[in-house]
Amino acid sequence: MPTAAAITSWLADHSGALLSGAFNIVLIVVLAAVARVLLGRLVTAMVTRIADSRDRLRPGNGAAAERRRARAETIGSVLRSVASFTVFGVALFMVLGELGINLGPLLAGAGVLGLAIGFGAQGLVSDFVSGMAMMLEDQYGVGDTVDVGEAVGTIEEVGLRITKVRDINGGLWYVRNGEILRVCNMSQGWANAVVDLPVSAEASPAAAEAAARRAADGFASAPEAAGVLLEDPTVVGVQDIANGAMTLRVTVRTRPGEQWAVGRALRARIKSEMDADGIAMARPAPVS
Repeated sequence: MPTAAAITSWLADHSGALLSGAFNIVLIVVLAAVARVLLGRLVTAMVTRIADSRDRLRPGNGAAAERRRARAETIGSVLRSVASFTVFGVALFMVLGELGINLGPLLAGAGVLGLAIGFGAQGLVSDFVSGMAMMLEDQYGVGDTVDVGEAVGTIEEVGLRITKVRDINGGLWYVRNGEILRVCNMSQGWANAVVDLPVSAEASPAAAEAAARRAADGFASAPEAAGVLLEDPTVVGVQDIANGAMTLRVTVRTRPGEQWAVGRALRARIKSEMDADGIAMARPAPVS
C-alpha cells in the first residue's frame, strides 16, 4: 500500500499536469455550454425569422399563423436537440482525451455501432428526413385536406415520423413520412369549386346558361358568400353532351377548404333557378 509520503511526492511531481488537465476539462465544459447556448439562440432567432417572414408574405387568419409558428417551433426543437447532441458529444470525447483514455477503440466501436444502427433504422431515418423536409417546405399542416395516396382526408397531427390523416368515413390513417411520394393539398392558397349540372339535351343551351348565370350572380351577392369567394362565379358553358345529357359547368374561386360548401350551395341555387325556368335536368336513359 502506498505510504502518505509516496502519495505526497507523486502529487508534488504531477501537480502541474493535474492542474493543467483539470483546467482544460473545466474549459471544455464551459466552452461546450456557451456554444450550446449560442447555437440555441441562433436556432431560435432563425425559426422566429422564418415564421415572421411567412406571416408578412402570406398573411392569413390566426389559425394559419399559429400553424406556421407551431411548425417553426417543432423544427427549432429538433435543430436544438441535434446541436446539443453534437456539441456535448464532441466535448465528451475531448474530456476523455484529457483524462488519458485511448479514444481509438471508442471511436472504432462507435463507428461500428453507428453503422449497425444505420442499417437497422434506414426506414426511421428516411421518415425523419422526409418529415423535416415536409415541415421546411410547408407541404401541409394540421387542418389541411390532403391526398397522400391511399389516405385522403384531413390532417390531424403532423410529426417527424408519421402524419395522421382522418378520412371522410372517420378512419384515422397513420402514414409514414418516408412513404409519402406525392401530396395534393386542397387547403392551401385558394381552391376552385367546380359545379357540373347534367341538363336535358333537349333544353336550350342559352336558356340554361342564363339561368345558371342568374343563380351564380345571386349567390355571389348573398350574405353567406361574403368572405368566402375570391372571385365572381364563371359560367364556363356546355362542357359535354352525351347519353341525352348536356353538362353545364360553373366554376368559382374560393378560400381554401370552402370549395365543397360553396359547390353544394351553388348547385342548389342553380337547380332552383332552372326549375323556375322550366329547364329539365337530364334523366337516365330507360333500360331496354
